Amino acid sequence: MLLSACATQAPPQAPAPPAPDIPADAPAVYSVDIRIDGEGREAARLRTLLAQNLDLARYRASEAALSRVELARLAAAAPAQAETLLETEGYFNAKADVDRDPADETRLLLTVKPGPVTRVDKLELEFTEGLADEQAQALREVLRGAWTLKNGAAFTQSQWASAKSDLLLRARNGGYPLARWAETAARVDPDTQTAELHLVLASGNRARLGALHIEGLKRQSRNTVERLAGFDTGDGYTEQKLAEFQERLAKTQLFDAVRVQLLPEAPAADGTTPVQVTLTESALQQATVAVGYHSNTGQSISVEHLHRRPFDLPVRARTKLQFSRDLRGAELELSSHPQPDLKRNLASLQYEQDRTGDTIATNLGVRLGRLYESTRDERLSYVELLRARETAGSEVNTNLALSINQQWIRRRLDSTLLPTDGHQALALVGFGYAKGGGTDDSGPFGRMQFKLGVYKPFGGWFASARAEVAQVVSKEQVGVPEKLLFLAGGDESVRGYAYRSLGPQKNGLTVGGRVLATGSLEIAHPIMPSFPSLWGAVFVDAGNAASRWQDYRAVVGYGAGVRWRSPVGPLRVDLARAQETGKWRLHFSVGITL
Repeated sequence: MLLSACATQAPPQAPAPPAPDIPADAPAVYSVDIRIDGEGREAARLRTLLAQNLDLARYRASEAALSRVELARLAAAAPAQAETLLETEGYFNAKADVDRDPADETRLLLTVKPGPVTRVDKLELEFTEGLADEQAQALREVLRGAWTLKNGAAFTQSQWASAKSDLLLRARNGGYPLARWAETAARVDPDTQTAELHLVLASGNRARLGALHIEGLKRQSRNTVERLAGFDTGDGYTEQKLAEFQERLAKTQLFDAVRVQLLPEAPAADGTTPVQVTLTESALQQATVAVGYHSNTGQSISVEHLHRRPFDLPVRARTKLQFSRDLRGAELELSSHPQPDLKRNLASLQYEQDRTGDTIATNLGVRLGRLYESTRDERLSYVELLRARETAGSEVNTNLALSINQQWIRRRLDSTLLPTDGHQALALVGFGYAKGGGTDDSGPFGRMQFKLGVYKPFGGWFASARAEVAQVVSKEQVGVPEKLLFLAGGDESVRGYAYRSLGPQKNGLTVGGRVLATGSLEIAHPIMPSFPSLWGAVFVDAGNAASRWQDYRAVVGYGAGVRWRSPVGPLRVDLARAQETGKWRLHFSVGITL
């Protein structure tokens, strides 16, 4: 197979007139063709390797001015250099030659016969020091199984180096931070195209975690850091323990930067190894003012204040005021600093006036609960007391609800900010008692909600899907507050329809339903290769809310939009058509939600 480094014609078959005499130091403009014996991807890969690394090819690509003497020197050195390069890829019997066109000595042809690739024939992997002990047998077996350059594999320098580096890292992360290679040897037999590998890993002693050396504390307490360690002095070291400790500290939102590392070079007198914790505290107080627009609730302004240690207590206090066209509210939340199990106690007071639907709802809520947070999962248990005053036309109702709830969130995404692969899900179950303004509209109720979002790339395309199913279970006359019922329409629901405009009708007005089901399918693709963060998308949504499943009838919306994968999350602008009404609606949103 002939693979050219530049566009040239084959050398002429008939002899050409002799070239005129040119001084030896005159610049030579030359071309190089590289021919690899063989076909397929491997031949193409080897040709690329030579084109990128051979001096003869690199100087040609850079259009450097070479004299004819320099060109002759590079041409003479090219075969040996090519054979050396191919040895790094496992071809120890490669043969290379450079030929010149007799009529034009600046036209060069490099012919390479790689020969058979060398493969691993024998592996000897030994362990000394701590890893040689009987109690380390399980880890030894794990390390043997993790060795990547196994018998029969092609032996290349890059894979040889990668296999050694990977196994050493695994040993260190597994509890032996001073592990090192005592011996490594690869014996290659070019005649049989085989390689015998011999390695000895000297692990040092198993490290035991020691005292915490904490730097950077100014206002936060040392106790807050210590109780999040998750290990006791003397426990066996693993990299995972330190990574989890670092994650716990970062999740507190008390520190702008966190670094946790072992100090194996400074063991304590009791044989333990100190753990260095380097912290940069966040500002004690933080205020945020935001001005924006959302197609669901209109223009808005919000002010938020966060105090990370009010009255020198181990709690966080967050206050937020929000004012928008259709939604106004205030919130005060107190949360404890995380406990060793990553749980935080919560208490909040919320006021909200919601004008997004046909019903004007004024809600006052008190919530007490406990939240568990990790990088991938969340669990929230809470008790909520809700008072709702609802105005629908001339009818005014006041309802109370006391409920106990459990919510789970699971994330398995390649990126929580800009996901392209994976899934996330939310499940909520609640039970409570609602009391209406009349004598016969009180009683128990149950509330269930499930949301799922899935992301999947294929080729240069990106697909996403979401679904939501929810239901309130109670007698029909029980006055469950509107906030606990369901409406559909708008962003993250059924596009093409106004926000919370889909639901059962009562006296000509849309009110909250006791059942809901929505779904969406979307396909996106980068619009321009030069701007890969700008995507175009097409989508179809369907769903509705109803008083009961017997009355449920899904409506459809579809359209197209643009996605900008910004540093703060995906910014979406969509134009959607409501199949039910035939009207078009513009939607605008930022971020992903569950």
